[in-house]
Amino acid sequence: MKNPNDGFLRGRIRSLKFAFKGLWILMSTEDSIKAQLFFALIATILGFVFNISEMEWAVQCLAIGLVLVAEAANSAIEEVADFIHPEFHVKIGLIKDIAAGAPTFAALISLIIAGIIYVPKITLLL
Repeated sequence: MKNPNDGFLRGRIRSLKFAFKGLWILMSTEDSIKAQLFFALIATILGFVFNISEMEWAVQCLAIGLVLVAEAANSAIEEVADFIHPEFHVKIGLIKDIAAGAPTFAALISLIIAGIIYVPKITLLL
């Protein structure tokens, strides 16, 4: 909650504190985020192994970020849905299913990007 006595700088610092708290909560409690961070680590290692270009690094980092943001948004939507209606409800289930589609789209796009970056490099080794 915004404190009316906070100046601009103090307000930004408080916002950063909440943002890092949320980041920690995601990384320490959400299995989907943990899994995506593992895949991000693999992609980063592959980037060094295959010596990808600066542009490939940029696209890979964007893809990783896209997946993590989508997973975080999905987790937030699921938390809100569970808070509003803790018991099973068809509409809440639909909302959660639709929200789960976002990280699925992001993961599929990231797999396509990984294919574009790494398949040519792997075929050179064969």
